[in-house]
Amino acid sequence: MRTADPMHPRVSLSAISSFSWTLDQDLAFYERAGITAIGASLAKLEAAGIEAGARRIRDAGLRVSNLIGLGPFQLGTPEQWPSQRDRLRAAVDAAEAVGAECMILTTGPAGQLAWEDAADALETALTPVIQDAHSRGIPFGLEHTNSLRADVGFIHSLHDCVDVARRLGIGVCVETNACWGERGFADTVRDGVDTFRIVQVSDYAIGTLSTPNRLVPGDGDIPFNRILGQVLAAGYDGCFDLELIGPKIDEEGYELACTRSVRALGEILTKLGA
Repeated sequence: MRTADPMHPRVSLSAISSFSWTLDQDLAFYERAGITAIGASLAKLEAAGIEAGARRIRDAGLRVSNLIGLGPFQLGTPEQWPSQRDRLRAAVDAAEAVGAECMILTTGPAGQLAWEDAADALETALTPVIQDAHSRGIPFGLEHTNSLRADVGFIHSLHDCVDVARRLGIGVCVETNACWGERGFADTVRDGVDTFRIVQVSDYAIGTLSTPNRLVPGDGDIPFNRILGQVLAAGYDGCFDLELIGPKIDEEGYELACTRSVRALGEILTKLGA
């Protein structure tokens, strides 16, 4: 059964939000719920076969606001970078095949490297793939992570993410769940908005001590009217991608949690004049 209201044109739903579903299950849900814009999952495309999966997404007429994968590099072990670059190049192929508007990745773990050395390593490891992606018109968005997720990235603030993205000549994925409480958030947004490729949205309840443990927007404590209002006021004109994951989402069920989230985020953006 389709949702009563059309999806807000600046909202997309990440396939991460139905984490354990297959691509087939996702596509059936999108049809039922009237989901027209998505964030595609590299892992799900790989499981379905990238060429076949990309064809199915295209045939469904879905807008793909982004394609997401986890951090591609073990930054402390450069001998692994060639094979990791190969997988990332295959991900760029997948992004091109589904018509993704950008490709999102985290840095990968720093291991025992100091932060500055990890940034140097990331530049060396990633630059050849950035050049390939740029030649095909596919923007990168570098995502910062919660500090508990050192397994997928070493950049844990939006401010630092903007700095590294500028250094690499790529864009930024703003993970609001990880940066909404940062000092100087509005200044960082104002100064870095030109780098923003996508803004990820999910809620967080103060007192939550595990990650990922996200909520439907409005069910937690993130002040979205202020946070998203500042992003919009800075001139961001791109998509807001719902990325829901964790026990509360599993408990509610993907279909209900995702449907509520699409509606809730649409209402917030409409209220803010987006």
